Amino acid sequence: MNFLTTMPLLFGGGTTTTTANGKSSYTMIIMLVAMFAVMYFIMIRPQKKKQQQEQEMRDSIQVGDEITTIGGIMGRVVTVKEDSLVIETGADRNKMKITRWAVSTNNTAMEKAEAEKAAAKEAAEAEKNKKIEEAAEAGKAKRKKTKKNKDDTFED
Repeated sequence: MNFLTTMPLLFGGGTTTTTANGKSSYTMIIMLVAMFAVMYFIMIRPQKKKQQQEQEMRDSIQVGDEITTIGGIMGRVVTVKEDSLVIETGADRNKMKITRWAVSTNNTAMEKAEAEKAAAKEAAEAEKNKKIEEAAEAGKAKRKKTKKNKDDTFED
């Protein structure tokens, strides 16, 4: 049998017996459930995670944070209310009232996160260098000890 003749048998079409037709309907239901599960884990779940992170970012905005709106306006938060923010923009400190959902990024939080990542990276690199130096010193001490032992054996 080739692929074209087996497809109608799998999905309930064509000439089948009643037992095969029942099995093919179960197969079709299982395939649809599997496709829905794949779609959920590939498309829906990551989108919900992203929306949740954005909402947490918007809820954690404080006075003094620098933000960027969806429209590209950058400013510093002056007042925080339940569903709106007042920001200052530009050198002449124009004030604008915006809604929370219009905030695209919290630049202050992003800078803090980048600084923490850089500090962690530097600490890991310093620890690595320290271990390398300790290993090198231990190797030198071991070589000196073996050299001293060899010199002692020649003197006897």
